[in-house]
Amino acid sequence: MDSRIAFDSERYLREQSAAILERVNRFNNKLYLEFGGKLIHDCHAARVLPGFDPNGKIRLLQKLKDQTEILLCIYAGDIERKKMRADFGITYDSDALKLIDDLREWDLDVKAVVMTRFIEGQQGAMAFKNKLERRGVRVVIHRHTRGYPSNVDQIVSEEGYGANPYIETEKPLVAVIGPGPNSGKMSTCLSQLYHDHRRGMKSGYAKFETFPIWNLPIAHPVNVAYEAATADIRDVNMIDPFHMNATKQRAVNYNRDVEAFPLLRCILGRIMDGETYRSPTDMGVNRAGFAIVDDAAARHAAEQEIIRRYFR
Repeated sequence: MDSRIAFDSERYLREQSAAILERVNRFNNKLYLEFGGKLIHDCHAARVLPGFDPNGKIRLLQKLKDQTEILLCIYAGDIERKKMRADFGITYDSDALKLIDDLREWDLDVKAVVMTRFIEGQQGAMAFKNKLERRGVRVVIHRHTRGYPSNVDQIVSEEGYGANPYIETEKPLVAVIGPGPNSGKMSTCLSQLYHDHRRGMKSGYAKFETFPIWNLPIAHPVNVAYEAATADIRDVNMIDPFHMNATKQRAVNYNRDVEAFPLLRCILGRIMDGETYRSPTDMGVNRAGFAIVDDAAARHAAEQEIIRRYFR
């Protein structure tokens, strides 16, 4: 078994923390940071980048805890249909409860749970809301955003994001997390941005990404392993055309971010009275590629992960 270390977790922690704080400062000391991937037990990252700390994200939050508040998003439909987390074999609502408990063990508290795209009559979702509230956890309900995705005027209005309850936060960094993809993290961030800007607060938005790694080649095994890991949701790596057009530099991103960017740029521009990002790559905060210390070891580990995913 190859035991070489490919990744320097301590360097990554330093660089990622510094990059996040720089982004907080860029937006007048108020940033909503959407966390992609798994917050705790990121076993995929640890497998493809030997040396990567599977709890690196939560260590980063703990390091920044005096400046950070946490919002946890969960899609009401996932609760209703009892969606399972494949690696642990537990439902998303159970995973959300586990996530809250795990965060508390790291001395981190969840400010509120946001139940997204809620529809009247979802009894399972309401039972979960009641369970959380009995535990002393605040629950905020967001419904489908009116006008989304075609009517930006309605989306960025009191009928759209303005219809969602506003969550008061006090600290400069608001980490927006979820038990899995499509949890409603982005819409929660944008809803908060809308309310902030209506109140005269010039807050901003960014994404905490790990994969694909933007400054590795698109065919690098670490990036191919990301495609293998997300085959069930049909993620595909691609060169970010917006980044290429703006900077003449190649950067790797994935189809959902690239496809969503024109609408997101339009919404952000409407909320913030001007363009904030030139590309989905610019929107991300990702220093993972700069912490790879042995490319050959990373390639070998990622190739093994692709084989593992193929047989799964």
